[in-house]
Amino acid sequence: MSDEEEDYMSDAFLSKIPDVKPGVSMVRRLKEEIKKETQIKETNIKNRQKTYKEQEKESREAALQNSICNENTLGFAILQKMGYKAGQGLGKAGAGRVDPIPLNIKTDRGGIGMEEVKKRKAEEELQHYRQKTRAKQHNETKSLEDFRSRVKTEREERKIEGDLRKSQRACEQLDSQKGITVPREDWYWPKIETNDEEDDVEEKEEEEKEEEEEEEDEEEIVELSSFDKLPILTSYLRGIHFYCIWCGTTYNDEDDLCSNCPGDTEADHD
Repeated sequence: MSDEEEDYMSDAFLSKIPDVKPGVSMVRRLKEEIKKETQIKETNIKNRQKTYKEQEKESREAALQNSICNENTLGFAILQKMGYKAGQGLGKAGAGRVDPIPLNIKTDRGGIGMEEVKKRKAEEELQHYRQKTRAKQHNETKSLEDFRSRVKTEREERKIEGDLRKSQRACEQLDSQKGITVPREDWYWPKIETNDEEDDVEEKEEEEKEEEEEEEDEEEIVELSSFDKLPILTSYLRGIHFYCIWCGTTYNDEDDLCSNCPGDTEADHD
C-alpha cells in the first residue's frame, strides 16, 4: 500500500465519517441541528453589546424608580437647601406632590395637540354615524308608514267603489219598480255595456253634446269621485225609496226608516 492511499481502517479515516447513531431518522437529526442553532443565536443575542438607546432607556427607568428623597441626587440637595424635608410634599404648606412627575415619552411624529385632534375627529365621526343611522331609521319608518297608509287608502277606495256599484244596482231596480225609466243622474244606475260600434256612436254623440254644452255654458264641470257619489246616492235611496244599503232593507216609510235604521253611514252599522 502506498503512502498516498489512506487506510480505511485507520483512525484518521474513521474521524472523517460523521457521527450517526444507528436507528436515528434523518428528520430527528435535522430537528436537533435546528435546535442547537437556535440556542446559539439566543446566546449571542444575550451576550451582544446593548445600543445607546437601550442603555438610555434602562438608565431613565432606573432613575424614575428612585425616590425623590435620595440624598445622593443633586435635586434633593437643592431642595434641602430650600427647607425641604424627606417625605414632605412640595409647597409652603407641604400639600404638593411627593413623587416626581412621571414622564410620557412621545414615540410618534405627531405635533403637540395631535391626540386632541384625533379624539375630536373620532367623536365627530361617531356623531355623524349616529345621525346617519337615525336618519336612515326615520326614513325606513316613514316609508313603512306611507306604505301602510297607501294600502289602507287603496282598500278604502275599493270598498267605496264596491258600495257604489251595489247602490247603483239597487237604485236601478227600485226606480224600475216605480216606473222610472230614466235615472235622475247618469251615474245613479250602473253603466250599460255595449258593443264597439254602439260605443263609438255614443261617444260621438256625447262629444257633440259636450261641445254644445261648453258653448252654452263655459263653466267648468267637475267630475265627482266615487267618494262623493256614494253619500249622494245613498241619500237618494233613503229619501225616495226608504232603502238602506247597509241594512239591505226597504222600510215602509220615513218613520220606519228613522226608527229601525242605525244611521246613514256604514260606521253607524258597525
